[in-house]
Amino acid sequence: MRIGLYPGTFDPVTLGHLDIIARASALVDRLVIGVAINRDKGPLFSLEERVEMLEAECAALQEKHGCEIVVHPFENLLIHCARDVGANVIIRGLRAVADFEYEFQMVGMNRALDASVETVFLMADARRQAIASKLVKEIARLDGDVSRFVTPAVKDRLLAKLGRG
Repeated sequence: MRIGLYPGTFDPVTLGHLDIIARASALVDRLVIGVAINRDKGPLFSLEERVEMLEAECAALQEKHGCEIVVHPFENLLIHCARDVGANVIIRGLRAVADFEYEFQMVGMNRALDASVETVFLMADARRQAIASKLVKEIARLDGDVSRFVTPAVKDRLLAKLGRG
């Protein structure tokens, strides 16, 4: 069984994330969405809220692609999470060259820790390359329209979280 792990903070989940999830689900039999707890980033949404949003958004994708999609919070090293969930491939989305430089370092470190786990990069769809959760939150905070970057359900939760729901 091919098990993939797609890690991230998903604060909030964007259309860019969902694009990578949809395409990754065509490559593996089981896709684990690893939700990083990462207290250092100070997420807007709680871990429980991020997990709920991902589960809701992934339900339709799972049905459409026939791939089992599981949402799994983690706080340990990514390579340890991969071992915990039995993943033999880590899936990472790339938007730009700057992403690649960081990811290149991460791959090297992960391979040094466990060479049996491969990393696969998926380029974001051209229409989604500029989307970043950090920017989506900033646009929403400043009363901009985020409907081109997140689903309607995520938009509603984001606006409610910012006191405009």
